[in-house]
Amino acid sequence: MRGAPVACIVACIAGLAGSAAVAQRVEVVDRSALRVCADPAAPPLSMRDGTGVENRIADLFARDLGVPVTYVWFPTGIGFYRNTLNLRRCDIVMGTATGADIAQTTIPYYRSTYVLITRAAEGIAATSLADPALRGHSIGAQSGSPAIDALAGAGLLDAMRAYPLTPDGGAEAVGQRMIDDVAARRIDAAIVWGPIGGYFAGQRAGLLKVTPLASGSEPSPLAFEIGMAVRFGEARWRARVESFIRANRPKIEAILAEAQVPLLPLPPETKETGS
Repeated sequence: MRGAPVACIVACIAGLAGSAAVAQRVEVVDRSALRVCADPAAPPLSMRDGTGVENRIADLFARDLGVPVTYVWFPTGIGFYRNTLNLRRCDIVMGTATGADIAQTTIPYYRSTYVLITRAAEGIAATSLADPALRGHSIGAQSGSPAIDALAGAGLLDAMRAYPLTPDGGAEAVGQRMIDDVAARRIDAAIVWGPIGGYFAGQRAGLLKVTPLASGSEPSPLAFEIGMAVRFGEARWRARVESFIRANRPKIEAILAEAQVPLLPLPPETKETGS
């Protein structure tokens, strides 16, 4: 979720273009459809049957554009952007951490955080990883995720049970497995990316407790702003996407809330200007 400064990459592309006429030709976006690159099996975000959060937001955007939605399905992970968006097989990715260096990202349409999943009946009242209530409990975390650094900072590495970065699927599959293990008492708690944790824990109503590990609009290593991704050099298309986001924030947030995505406030300056 970290990347090199976007401005540097844009500058390189502009230099390679060599002239305004060439730069103009780079911005070739299909206007007959909203062409989306997405993972076909990444609940609750993206689903081949169209029920995912990002699918529903794509439908909303397509109605705004007055065109149908078409998909290029490709599993998320290494090579996703290289083999989809950057090969011009589509024109947008609906969910990308802002500032990612593999594509040009828009202003965020939501901000979420990693969450702590525990069993409600056991009353682990921790509100942060520094809470003494977590001492002596086993805690699941995905290898390579920000959760590992957070556990190290809290002095909880001895309590950690590491889960593979990507076993038979992506982060969604790992998150679901950790939540299943909490429910089955194989571990006492799990740290999961908020949209995944909220969705899968919500399917076990009353059994599991979801505690956000960040709050408010202040910076946090466990909170991330999520926007949409387009190709570098497509400033007009990016502006059109951002216009949609600004005009439809309440509808987008309602879709996210329905999927039990934990939402944090966007910093006011980001929400209004994209800065």
